[in-house]
Amino acid sequence: MSRWRTESLSLQTRLVAASVVLAILVAAAFVILILSLATLREATRQEAQSRDVTAEALMLQKLVLDVETGLRGYVITGQEVFLDPHNAARRQLPDRFDDLERLVADESSQRRRARALIATIRRYVADYVDPVLQIASENRAAGLSAADIEGKRRIDEIEKQFGSFLDAEDVLVASRARSADEGSKLAIALGVSGLAASAGFILLFALYLARSIARPVREAASGAAQLAGGDLSMRLHEGGPGEVGDLTQAFNEMAERLEIALGDLAEQNAKLRDSDRMKSELVNTVSHELRTPLAGVLGFTSLLLSRDYDPETRRHYLGVVDAQARRLSELIDKFLDVRRIEEGGFAQVEEVVDIAPLLREEAQLYEEQSGDHRLELDVPEQPLPVRGDPDGLRQVIGNLLSNAIKYSPEGGVVKLAAGLEGDSVRVVVRDQGMGIPAPQQPRIFTKFFRGNVATSGISGTGLGLALSRDIVESHGGRIGFTSAEGEGSTFWLELPGANGGDKH
Repeated sequence: MSRWRTESLSLQTRLVAASVVLAILVAAAFVILILSLATLREATRQEAQSRDVTAEALMLQKLVLDVETGLRGYVITGQEVFLDPHNAARRQLPDRFDDLERLVADESSQRRRARALIATIRRYVADYVDPVLQIASENRAAGLSAADIEGKRRIDEIEKQFGSFLDAEDVLVASRARSADEGSKLAIALGVSGLAASAGFILLFALYLARSIARPVREAASGAAQLAGGDLSMRLHEGGPGEVGDLTQAFNEMAERLEIALGDLAEQNAKLRDSDRMKSELVNTVSHELRTPLAGVLGFTSLLLSRDYDPETRRHYLGVVDAQARRLSELIDKFLDVRRIEEGGFAQVEEVVDIAPLLREEAQLYEEQSGDHRLELDVPEQPLPVRGDPDGLRQVIGNLLSNAIKYSPEGGVVKLAAGLEGDSVRVVVRDQGMGIPAPQQPRIFTKFFRGNVATSGISGTGLGLALSRDIVESHGGRIGFTSAEGEGSTFWLELPGANGGDKH
């Protein structure tokens, strides 16, 4: 026991000593790197400041030229419109003087040049520009003469000072750029050296740890921590002497059983959540959609049983009862279709169907249902043969046309078009209605989903598009749409042509 404690303490001491050396090495490298980066940043800042000084001087030079150009234009033409750039430049001069002096405040030689340049410009304005403007306003010829004699000399003097100032600044920029480049190289060299030394020491340290500590025990401890953290896919390398091998094997068997059990539990929970959601949506939809026709049947039946009406009134009421009962039957058929398709009971009919006359029939049927809508049909005279169930395809086209009319409450044009695209038949239904908001579009083919229209008074079960997608896909086709809120919707479907080979 005494020997174990001595060895343990010795290993602990060595680990602590190695950690301290590594910490000192890394800290020293980072301190040197930080100092180098600070020097580099200062050199970079000075270089950027020199560029700002150059840009400011060039802007000031442009303003002086604008002053001179505007003055000459006014003196030559006598038109005050030429004074607009002149006046705008003069208004900016004081601020530009201040900006230039601020930028060169840390550089004494440039500060002196800047002040001399600014003083020259101010003298130019006070002693030349203002008098020439005064003379030109009274006698344009005299003003022109004064501008020709004196203007070029003063501008040349200012340009010379600008040149001297910019040349000096270029020298500073070059010097500071060299300093920044040297600082960058030094920082990179020190950083790379420090990181290389740290990496080398870390490598030696890692080799020492791997050689000094039993690998199977370390892996078992790490695996247990990962397993406790939720990583059930973690497996240990099986092997090791005696009990260590038994430990790793038992650990892997336990992790595998836990992973399988958790996967089964997650799958069951997902199915339960979907089932609960579908049940809730079904109850809400059924209670909402069946209430209105059922109330109509019960109400008019009660009236017929409790009162005597003339034959015409009774016939009218019976017609209402019949229509509402048919509506109930259609709703129930939709719910049964959903269940039949989900259980794999939708048997595809292998029959060649010319979809062109089917489209014409459906268009004529739905055009007569709404006086506020105009249905435009664009179907070629040539056959459009597909292989499938005519009743199912009729149901799909009917759903799309019904939705186009239903969700265009203001009326408008509903266009039904079809044609061949390669080996496929493409059908398009386009309306000018409400459109589908972008956040709702990913769920538009979800059963019972109706989005915001569920509260808008527009009837529906939210099953039509879901059934249409299942029917189209069972025919080996595909269905989709494009829509923008307030701009209408375009639904399309593509079916394999009967002459295009078997694509199911």
